[in-house]
Amino acid sequence: MRRREILIGATVMLLVACGGTPAPPASTQSETKNVGRVVFQSSQGQPVNEAEGMRTQVLQGFNGTADFSSNLTDSEITSKVLAEKQTGKSSFDVIAMTAGTFPTLQAADALEDLTPLVQKLEKDRKFNAKLLEYGKLGTQKQSYIPWIQATYVLVANKKAMQYLPKGADANNLTYDQLVTWGENMQKATGEKKVGLPAAPGSRGGLYHRFLQGYAYPSYTGTEVTGFKGPDAVQMWQMMKRLWAVTNAQSTNYASMQDPLQNGEVWVAWDHQARVKDALNNMGDQFQVFPAPSGPKGLGWMSAVVGLGIPKNAPNRAGAEALIDYLTRSQNQVKTGAVLSFFPVLEGVKLSGSGVPAYLAAESVAAEKYNTNKKAVTALLPVGLGAKSDEFNKAYQDSFARILLRNEDIPTVLSDQAAQLQKLLNDQKAPCWPPDPASSGPCQIK
Repeated sequence: MRRREILIGATVMLLVACGGTPAPPASTQSETKNVGRVVFQSSQGQPVNEAEGMRTQVLQGFNGTADFSSNLTDSEITSKVLAEKQTGKSSFDVIAMTAGTFPTLQAADALEDLTPLVQKLEKDRKFNAKLLEYGKLGTQKQSYIPWIQATYVLVANKKAMQYLPKGADANNLTYDQLVTWGENMQKATGEKKVGLPAAPGSRGGLYHRFLQGYAYPSYTGTEVTGFKGPDAVQMWQMMKRLWAVTNAQSTNYASMQDPLQNGEVWVAWDHQARVKDALNNMGDQFQVFPAPSGPKGLGWMSAVVGLGIPKNAPNRAGAEALIDYLTRSQNQVKTGAVLSFFPVLEGVKLSGSGVPAYLAAESVAAEKYNTNKKAVTALLPVGLGAKSDEFNKAYQDSFARILLRNEDIPTVLSDQAAQLQKLLNDQKAPCWPPDPASSGPCQIK
């Protein structure tokens, strides 16, 4: 139960950090000593402009040399850390990964305990307590420190608003209404104006997150256990109707910002960071909304990214200095502006010089997830470590077989459920929210 309480706690506070109280003061500790080279490997900030922004806007004030790289996925970072744990020598000083990836490293004793560092940092900054507690992964040790957080949103060109179904509220849309909206736009324009980031591959679109964190929770109330049940079949039937009004180029879209900007798509779902160019360049032409709801409520996903230090890090002191630097209020704001994420410190507002206006629009839309009484909050996959890409592939393959190849829905779900179950069993991965807690590996019903 303690593990589930910690997991649920990670979801309660996505936007409190964007509140109106004054930001805590920056660290006042002396920085007279250069801490040297610190190898910082992140799974976030992979687009070239984001990686460059991290180097030139966020890390340039660090009192040392932060060697930032974002060329590896969570699974690839996990695999390398685990392999190097056996050699006794780490290539990385600091790693940044999504929260659900860390349990695999913690179970292998591949992470330094950051409890003393947290105690030091809390003297002049206030982390969200639930996010910090989640970083302990159900133990007394701090396996990682929260760094940034984000979610996914619906973006609509204002040209699309006149085609909303009669009586529909874009801030409280249902999936059936989204389908009708797409049908209305197609009838009026002769084109399919709904878009999903459905390019395949580990560096493709995030359509598997759409299924895991939005469609499945909205229709089944779960992310995993209801994968093949009758509610899931109903969801996939809706998806077939939605796909019928979705732009066929969606299978080439790794992100939705370009098709939104060039007008190929008028209504799109994506990660808040993957629509930032459209909102930044043409913000007056778009509106931002929360995702639609289904029969079980408003499914949405809370994405938290943490900072950890692998065992045998070459520059442990430099690694701690970098985490100190990255979690200061002013650098939380800079990081949020570059990566289009929200801070994890309480009382820090994304405002002022250098913060793009579109982040305010995204935060307003995302806050509706927290305030919706029928919200069904999902987390990124937890406890799968280097196998998280295989977990995602089950949803991607289901998408391809059902929507692109028109295979029988129950047959596909039965096949993919068997593969998912084997993965969950092999990894001994308990259920995570919104699925009910399990005493052993999560079981698909």
